[in-house]
Amino acid sequence: MPIKTIFIAHPISGDIQGNAKKVLEICKQVHSKHVVPVVPYLVSLQYLNDKAKEDRDLGIEANLESFRRGYIDELWLSGDHISTGMGQEIRLALELSIPIIPQTEGTKRDFARFTK
Repeated sequence: MPIKTIFIAHPISGDIQGNAKKVLEICKQVHSKHVVPVVPYLVSLQYLNDKAKEDRDLGIEANLESFRRGYIDELWLSGDHISTGMGQEIRLALELSIPIIPQTEGTKRDFARFTK
């Protein structure tokens, strides 16, 4: 079975620390010999201010560059809804024909608006 690199998308704003912990738990659950989670925003959160638009935009752009570089095999959507940043990731994944897999009821519900 080949190794897949999976971008784990999850809302961050609001409860930044709590959401980051949720993302780390997701990574812990899925990381295996066959799945490598990719979450560049967890590093960016250590030094960028999510409440500052310029920093937030810089962080989202770094996430999108992961897709453009061609090493993301799938985009997994987690959390209770699709955030604005996740929406940008979804649009680029669709443009690049990267498979998108909603993982929760909330992301399944919200993802429908991108596929109409």
